[in-house]
Amino acid sequence: MSGGGEGRPPLPVWAETLRQKYLAGEAAVFVLYRNVFDRYRAGDGYRTLQPFLSEVLLRDNKQNIFELSIDRGVRVIQGGSAGERAELYRHLEGKGLSGIFESLERQMREQRSSALLIPYAGTIFPAAELHFLSLDERGAFAALHRWSLDAELADRDNVVILVSESLADLSPALLTNPRVVAIELPMPDHASRLAAIRHYAPAMPPGEADELAGQTAGLRLIQLASIVAGEAPQGMNHAQRRTLIAELLQGSPQAAERAEKLAAITAGMTPAEIRQIVDPTRKLPAGDDPAGEVLAVVRQRKRELIEKECAGLIEFIEPRHGLETVGGNAHIKGELRDIARLIQSGDRTRAPMGLLAVGPMGAGKTFVIKAFLKEAGLSGIALKNFRSKWVGSTEANLERVLATVKAMGPIALVIDEGDRSFGRQGDDADGGTSSRVIARLKEFMSDPENRGQVLFILMTNRPDKLDTDIKRPGRLDRKIPFFYAEDAAERAAVISAVCARYRVPLAVPEDTLLAACESLAGYSNADLEALALLAAEFGEREARLAGGAAAAAAGSNAAVTPALLAQASDDFMPPQETAMVCYMEMLAVAETSRRSLLPQRFRSLSAVEVQERLADLRRQILP
Repeated sequence: MSGGGEGRPPLPVWAETLRQKYLAGEAAVFVLYRNVFDRYRAGDGYRTLQPFLSEVLLRDNKQNIFELSIDRGVRVIQGGSAGERAELYRHLEGKGLSGIFESLERQMREQRSSALLIPYAGTIFPAAELHFLSLDERGAFAALHRWSLDAELADRDNVVILVSESLADLSPALLTNPRVVAIELPMPDHASRLAAIRHYAPAMPPGEADELAGQTAGLRLIQLASIVAGEAPQGMNHAQRRTLIAELLQGSPQAAERAEKLAAITAGMTPAEIRQIVDPTRKLPAGDDPAGEVLAVVRQRKRELIEKECAGLIEFIEPRHGLETVGGNAHIKGELRDIARLIQSGDRTRAPMGLLAVGPMGAGKTFVIKAFLKEAGLSGIALKNFRSKWVGSTEANLERVLATVKAMGPIALVIDEGDRSFGRQGDDADGGTSSRVIARLKEFMSDPENRGQVLFILMTNRPDKLDTDIKRPGRLDRKIPFFYAEDAAERAAVISAVCARYRVPLAVPEDTLLAACESLAGYSNADLEALALLAAEFGEREARLAGGAAAAAAGSNAAVTPALLAQASDDFMPPQETAMVCYMEMLAVAETSRRSLLPQRFRSLSAVEVQERLADLRRQILP
């Protein structure tokens, strides 16, 4: 196999690995998986995988290169005269899969140095038990398995390369063969993205190109090219895009410079898409830097591309508020700010692998965690429903998500209601899929390479339903307990923060607010938010009843007065599940990793006392 020698351009790492393993005689059958639908550097240009393999890796030392696919059958990519090719196609006409493999084997035995490429290999060697396969599929599997062990075929300098996005799509019996080697094609790293940006956008300043390479983590090179390529193959050219954007930005600061930069990253977009993404009213970033606006557009396009690729498997989290908008919870905010500083410092060795947020419902876990993401400057994604009813699809979906997450780092992977995703598995009703999924997530969570790059955040109010080994250090290092506001001062801080967040004026003196909050013991943060918004609603209603459109408009910003707060307190009825709340509180006490994070009333409890209280509460609420 060519490449990497003197006078030849260097190969990508995965291609050099394949080459070395083949030359060492380790195997003659290879499986390429993961990032197989991308472009790869080949000298001064980029090629997709099939042309890269046939024109760069194999061309100079293979006499014959064949391709076998379920849709096009057998194609001769290289080698043989026109007559020999026509004879081969006539010979294959009407033959099934087993006949095709028989003919290909004869070709490889009669002519030295052949290569067989099998794209979409999962369609020919599907991930199913052998007794579920058709006779043709069984014959194909048996042929390939036999080839991998046949020393004579290997000695004749033959190689077979299968291509599949996920190993879960392929027959497990094939992958366990010691003479079949699987090689992962990784998502492009920073250096690869920077090289692609310099290739597709050579006029971009070096500093901007480097920053753009950092902002596009998680994208394939083929997607990156669609963003920064100077010209799209169809649609508007660069000049037309620049003219359109200049018209949209007419009269705004630095319109010409902004139009030039935005035109460079909107190749392939329709006029409607450009109009949607280019906002002339958007305030420029600090320093009136158009490059900052470009990066904002790139982040939006990156999100669209990744969400499209992961097709409903993940959801981006876009927090609007930082920890400064969280009322009360001073000790929790302090702990999370310390973690945020560790992440921002880039000290990967000290950053936690994961966080476990525990506490009763309505204690503010989701809101505080989202505020922490903004504080830490972390992108966040939430796992959606990646489970499928089809055999192997769930595992394939999960692998796609994890590969995307790892490539996007540093990032936070947030799993709300974690007891549902990681709950103890008491049966095997789904054929073991849940067990395999959880085992793979555990493996990913404890991978040391993810420290500082992927932060797992699990939230639950029932940590007792989680597998014990999920909660161990090395997976979820910090366990942060959340509780309802402890006293009137904390409840007042929550109400003040809620009013500030929703821009509702709070015209209640501090002492009056504290006095009103004395009677709200046991209210959750969610209850206090609902109470504050109810008071605001009463104020708006009063203004509307007072008459007139002007009064109604003023009512939307009417202040919450002591009378309105008292009226809302009398009318609002919080949920009455005190026993369950107490049980969830004790679970949070039992799980916390630091005693200093607990309210004062729990800090002196011994482990034995905590377990005794849990047992007593369990008898009260569980049948």
